[in-house]
Amino acid sequence: MQVHVNGNCIGCGMCASVCPNEFFMTDGGTAAAFSPEVGDDLAGQVQAAADGCPVSAIEAR
Repeated sequence: MQVHVNGNCIGCGMCASVCPNEFFMTDGGTAAAFSPEVGDDLAGQVQAAADGCPVSAIEAR
């Protein structure tokens, strides 16, 4: 699975709470992904974060 946090991010931190092994908050106050490629072990959590993002900032495919 590929994952990317786009420019829509408002820095709510939801993704980092749902999947801290893939998402973190940057010094600039927005979220970022540790890796653009996610293994099957994290795919469910990443998808849950993408589905729950209030501004659709997480692109997961």
